[in-house]
Amino acid sequence: MNSITVEGLTKRHGRVVAVNDLSFSVRRGAVTGFLGPNGAGKTTALGAIAGLARPTRGRAVVHGTLGVHIEACGAHPGRTARAHLRSLAALAGLPRRRVEEVLELVDLEEAAGRRAGRFSLGMRQRLGLASALLGDPDVLILDEPLNGLDPRGIRWVRELLRERAAAGGTVLISSHLLAEAEQTVDDVLVLNGGELVHSGPADGSLEDLFFEATA
Repeated sequence: MNSITVEGLTKRHGRVVAVNDLSFSVRRGAVTGFLGPNGAGKTTALGAIAGLARPTRGRAVVHGTLGVHIEACGAHPGRTARAHLRSLAALAGLPRRRVEEVLELVDLEEAAGRRAGRFSLGMRQRLGLASALLGDPDVLILDEPLNGLDPRGIRWVRELLRERAAAGGTVLISSHLLAEAEQTVDDVLVLNGGELVHSGPADGSLEDLFFEATA
């Protein structure tokens, strides 16, 4: 069963067409890689799918609860990690214990009392992931969550995403790290110039597929 269905999705910024007539589906129980060169429209498309931006035309339907990580963390720099997550939990009607659970899950327990503005990029990525996981969503949309992570952190994210997919969850993730994506994703969507140029299973070399699709 599909967890995300995109039909004719188009987003314009004035005369600039950021994404054009995208149609695809993302299946449940899988990690789907959303790939493309810089400026391909990946972040714009993910924002529209997540409901953070209104498309000019078309639609995206997400079946199930949704967790989103598009900015590095989205927290006010003067607010602590714990306070940031507690405010999100309160807005969502979630118990405070869930905050402590996700802080442990992303390995930020010891840094939870520090202000987000003092976090490294890798720590901000972990906080952003904690925010996305707070409601234990059915569907995760993640935009370049591996940026700034060290090899241990990258491996941790890979294992986390594989575990969620194995448990029946759905993950749509953009990444420039093709070698890492090759170890993580089941399916691949490739954008180029705002248009979908490839959709299919992640068979063989993602680097070869990427360069062939975007040539």
